[in-house]
Amino acid sequence: MLQSIRDGSRSWGAKIIIGVMVAAMALFGIESLFGLLGDDPDEVASVNGQPIMRQQVELEVQRALRSGQVPPEQERALRSDVLDQLITQQLLSQYAEEGGFAVSEEQLDQLIVSLPEFQDQDGRFSAEVFRNRLAGAGYTPLSFRQELRVDIQRQHLQQGLAGSDFSLPSEQARLAELQRQQRSFRYVILNGDDLDTEINVGEDDVQAYYEANHERYERPEQVRLEYVVINRQAMAEGRDVDEEALRDAWREQNRGADRRVSHIMITFGDERSREEAKALAETAREALDDGETFEETAARYSDDTASAEEGGDLGVISRGFFGDTFDEAAFGLEEGEISQPVALENAFHIIQVTDIQGPSFAEQRDELAREVALREVDDEFNQQVQQLIDESFAADDLQSVADEIGLTLNESRWLARNDEVEGVLSEPGVMSAAFSDDVLEEGYNSDVIELDQDRRLVLRVAEQRDATLLPLDEVRDEVEMSVAAEQQQQALQEEAQARIAQLQDNDDVDIDWLEANAVSRQSDTTVPQLIVQEAFRMTRPEEGESVYRAVELPQGVALVALDSVTDGEVNEQMETFVSQMAEQLRAQSVMQGLIDDLRSDADIER
Repeated sequence: MLQSIRDGSRSWGAKIIIGVMVAAMALFGIESLFGLLGDDPDEVASVNGQPIMRQQVELEVQRALRSGQVPPEQERALRSDVLDQLITQQLLSQYAEEGGFAVSEEQLDQLIVSLPEFQDQDGRFSAEVFRNRLAGAGYTPLSFRQELRVDIQRQHLQQGLAGSDFSLPSEQARLAELQRQQRSFRYVILNGDDLDTEINVGEDDVQAYYEANHERYERPEQVRLEYVVINRQAMAEGRDVDEEALRDAWREQNRGADRRVSHIMITFGDERSREEAKALAETAREALDDGETFEETAARYSDDTASAEEGGDLGVISRGFFGDTFDEAAFGLEEGEISQPVALENAFHIIQVTDIQGPSFAEQRDELAREVALREVDDEFNQQVQQLIDESFAADDLQSVADEIGLTLNESRWLARNDEVEGVLSEPGVMSAAFSDDVLEEGYNSDVIELDQDRRLVLRVAEQRDATLLPLDEVRDEVEMSVAAEQQQQALQEEAQARIAQLQDNDDVDIDWLEANAVSRQSDTTVPQLIVQEAFRMTRPEEGESVYRAVELPQGVALVALDSVTDGEVNEQMETFVSQMAEQLRAQSVMQGLIDDLRSDADIER
């Protein structure tokens, strides 16, 4: 959580003004504000009766995206991971509360004021920095305190579990010894070319293998789906957007951006009346309209002699620096624009924006066009979604629904429950809906499935076929290949064992060995990892002797000769690292064991 504040504040800072409300409105529309203030019925999961709301998931997704830790193209995949993390957090929080882990308000206050993320340059807690950092990370003070409380509870729980498990000094020393150990060995990989006999697959072999491996040749229950999708982004593509609407959107988006301004100030009071100052300001404005540069006009008319010498330049300002009236004029201008005379206290100001601290209109135009187009199709999108809900509920097919709304009816290939699917069918909840009782057994259209804020889907089963054992003739080629591969592996194992027997009898065996000298467990080597792992499982050979072993590989068999084992040099830095990693892995294992146990006993509905 604190890392998201650090990352969020670095990347967005004070530019995120309205925090959670912006994310909520962008994701769900204006109605989502009522969800923030009251009960939100949009429950996506429950853990032992405690709900997890869609709003929680989306806010965490937006925080991750805003921090830059997750690229935007992974947003859809991120949602499932976020929901799983929230379920785990809920389980741990419930366990901590049941165990009496409590955090007082005073403890929270003390921790918050001590965090460097919320301190000013003098190292003191700053309420302004606190609010800005929270807004940048999408938190309110109340939500931050609650999540911090939960974080502390979980940390206490983790520390307690980690502290209850430990290793003895002798175990640590043995681990370090094994870790720095080095082994020298030779190896050769045997394949079909090393066999003197040919592999002959007979009919009896094929039949026996087929009978013994029915599960490999069963076609699971499958469905062929029809589905329709309403896609807000597709609706917005190619839509003509009014140029002035884009300008308005750009101004709105950059309303709070810092900007560099210049001004011409004409005072009134003792030396001239208000009317005289206004007339003089209008004269200066006319000079600018006639082509005089701002610098020349400032030098001739401005009573602010200090800035007039710099062409009227006031430097970079933030909103609120000169008050609301000045802000209304300065922050309503585009780069290069000049305001009409603005009355402020005892002077008229003519303001020019010379630079906006942010992307220019040209740089943001394409993104603005997409955002404006999305907003303009909101009503149409919502109407189509409502029509899809109404039409698909009672329809006996999807083709008529697609025709009525003007959608494309899509068809899938034959799919099983656990098949890897692509496109919209791979989205969370889609395949489970396809194999639900209402859709699969009763033949109904599915409910409208919300894929994300821009897409809605309805599906139905067009065809269904039961699980069945495929006949041998249909899978004969596959069976024969499997039998041949199995027989070859068996023959290679026998060949390897025969060569090992010859080597142990000190017979002269012609083997083209490959050598691997002084290999450690961390070595960056070209030797296949299965061979390295097996070499470190083999018993230490006697001095001047070798130990032999056959290692089965995915394709082929390796013959390994372990020649020597050395202790390796002591590397205190590496051994400290290994020891720390071992402790961390042990603590993680204990924690994961608790999580697995809590999940197995919990009532989790998604």
